[in-house]
Amino acid sequence: MIISGLLAFSVFIGINNTAYAAQYKVDVQGAHAFVQFKIKHLGYSWLLGRFNTFDGNFNYDAAKPNESQIAIDIDVTSIDSNHAERDKHLKGKDFLDVNKFPNAKFVSKNITFTDEKNAVVTGEFTLKGVTKSISFNVEKIGEGNDPWGGYRVGFSGTTSLKLSDYGITYNLGPASTHVDMALHIEGIRQ
Repeated sequence: MIISGLLAFSVFIGINNTAYAAQYKVDVQGAHAFVQFKIKHLGYSWLLGRFNTFDGNFNYDAAKPNESQIAIDIDVTSIDSNHAERDKHLKGKDFLDVNKFPNAKFVSKNITFTDEKNAVVTGEFTLKGVTKSISFNVEKIGEGNDPWGGYRVGFSGTTSLKLSDYGITYNLGPASTHVDMALHIEGIRQ
């Protein structure tokens, strides 16, 4: 499933440091981050899943939010739709072809906050060897000190990806041409 690409979604690559912006590591060890997807099954119900293995980094300064940057790498072999046989099919050539393309990545190119909490993030998403420009609607969830002496900030973002844009043309019916991706991240300031 194309979702693998998203949002999400593996190790942040190529972040350019923005002067004075704080650097954050996505808290994947504490499981405070998720790359999820949903797609209609034959138009009758939703199929939900996630990518269990990914990593990333971002920089963010509340005083200069439009200078923020993010990069995420996703291990698409970690796709999990809660059904082993379906996951095997999703990993195969009909969908993600993980033997040939085991990773997906997203690298932001532009972030525009419309207010203190809402933004649009545009960047390049690579899945199955195809790179396309995509945009996410993003919401800042919050930021502050944690109980362990660190500082955290969290965001959630959503987008919709057209499967055929990434070479996924398996016929799932007319209601299943797009996959909705969601990226929920909590970063620990470095």
